[in-house]
Amino acid sequence: MFGLALYRHLISRRPMWRCPQQMAQASKFTTNAQLASSVDSVLIPPKVASSNRLLCIRPATWAGSRLCHSDTRDTKGFSLRTITQAPKPAMFLGFSGLIPFVAAPLAMVTTQSFYPEVAYAQLMYGASIVSFLGGARWGFAIPAGSPAQPDWMNLGNSVVPSLLAWLALLCRDNFVEGSLVVIMGLGLSLHYDLTLLPGYPAWFKAMRTVLTLVATFSLVATLMLKKFCREKKLRSST
Repeated sequence: MFGLALYRHLISRRPMWRCPQQMAQASKFTTNAQLASSVDSVLIPPKVASSNRLLCIRPATWAGSRLCHSDTRDTKGFSLRTITQAPKPAMFLGFSGLIPFVAAPLAMVTTQSFYPEVAYAQLMYGASIVSFLGGARWGFAIPAGSPAQPDWMNLGNSVVPSLLAWLALLCRDNFVEGSLVVIMGLGLSLHYDLTLLPGYPAWFKAMRTVLTLVATFSLVATLMLKKFCREKKLRSST
């Protein structure tokens, strides 16, 4: 009798006898949870639900909120045809600024001679233009309503062209190295204006591209003339 009672007790404690009850309770709990969620969705106003969702949003990172370079509105491409939309003063002053760049190689091609004084004058003018482009970036980031913040990124990058211009002027006895530094400064400034600094209109970006290309090719032409033409000084030393 004792063994039979123990056997019945063990059978009654097996999990398989409790599975139907647990499944019924789980389905009952699931149904109750679904009913509660449906009731909450009906009773809770949409404003409260939206506020609850806003509480779950993570704060914006520093790189995305502070730096203006992440603005997708200013990363769209531009066409060189938009240069026709440039104001007349900008067009006149911009393309007039190419005269010192183009005049130097044209004078050397006409005389079939390389003049170090003319080449260095072109180098100095190019260095001044590079420094001016860096200052323009600085001035663009200073106003209160500017899309560019006066942070380390914008103001630091605006100082780099001026340093390159100063380095190019130190290469007085080596025109090749000085010209390469000026070309580097022009390209770096163009990269800043096209990709890193938002807010510039499309016509300005198109004009900056054309002016930079003409100035760069003018310096390259002077370098080629130095290699293939006979060097001649404007004033002979006594």
